[in-house]
This record gives sequence, C-alpha cells and structure tokens, in this order.
Amino acid sequence: MIALIAGLVVFLGVHLVPTRPALRVGLQGRFGELGYKGLFSVVAAIGLVLIIWGKAEAPFVAIWQPPVWTRHIPLALMPIALILLVAAYVPNNLRRVVKHPMLAAVKLWALVHLLANGDLASMLLFAAFLAFAVYDVISVKKRGTAPARGKVNPLLDVVTVVVGLVAYVGLMHAHGHLFGVPVIG
Repeated sequence: MIALIAGLVVFLGVHLVPTRPALRVGLQGRFGELGYKGLFSVVAAIGLVLIIWGKAEAPFVAIWQPPVWTRHIPLALMPIALILLVAAYVPNNLRRVVKHPMLAAVKLWALVHLLANGDLASMLLFAAFLAFAVYDVISVKKRGTAPARGKVNPLLDVVTVVVGLVAYVGLMHAHGHLFGVPVIG
C-alpha cells in the first residue's frame, strides 16, 4: 500500500505544479522549458509506475460491498470517458462545450470506478484522482487558462467518437490482463 500512496503523492504532486504558475515559471527558469518538461515527465512516469505497482501489490481490504448493479455503471459510462479523453487531444467541436475534456474524463473514470469498487486500494486510487481533477478544474478556472476554440470540421467529431469507442472496446477486452479485473467474461 505504501508504493500506491507514494505513487499518488509523486504523480499527483508533480501534476499540481502547473496549478501554481509562480512555481512552474520558477522551475522553467531554472531548468529551461525542455528541462522542465523532461523533469516533469520523468517524475510523472515514476509516480505512474509506483501507482500501477502499488495497486497490483496492495492487499485487498474490503471497506464496503458495492451493490451488484454498480458494476454496470463503468460499462455504461466509460465510453463517454474515453471519448472525452480522445477529445482532449484531437481537434473537435466537443472541446467548445466541455472546456477541459481531459479533466472531465478523469473525473468520470474515477467516479464510476469508486462506485464499483469497495476495497481500500481502489478507493484511495480513484478518490485521489477525483479530488485532483476537481481541484484542477477549479484551478484552471481561477487562472483563466481555458483556450478559446472555434468550430472545426464535424468529421473530426466523428473521428473523436470512433477512436474513443475503439479504445473502449480494446480496454474492455484487455482490462483483465492489464489490471487483473476482467470486465467481461
């Protein structure tokens, strides 16, 4: 459990740096733009590895028993989360409606997994990411850093949805292998 907690602190901690403009600018001044991005990436990768390893090694400690129907919530809502995730990276019109699709995707992913899992490690993982995403949305709004976006070709909306759905199907089939919890079967 220590590795999971350490990973969350490292990964989410480094992702808090952009929410503090003075700290970010200071680090960019000290290491340069590429040095800052490189350091950020390395620290984030270390945190992610610790999260994955820590979650895999964490003992199962039941906190509550989710009702059976909550297992269907991720099946129903994860396609939306993956479409939002793709929307963060592909130009599309959805980004004009959902100002921060990456954070919306993280919030939805974390919430549906919190509802479907009742063990301590899962609750720590998903609650931490949900809290971070909520905080980051508030921080971005305070900083006023949401870019203005114009209309784009509607074909890119179709591409966004198709890629998100393909990612969902792939993840659904690989979930058991990747995370030890099969979604289907």
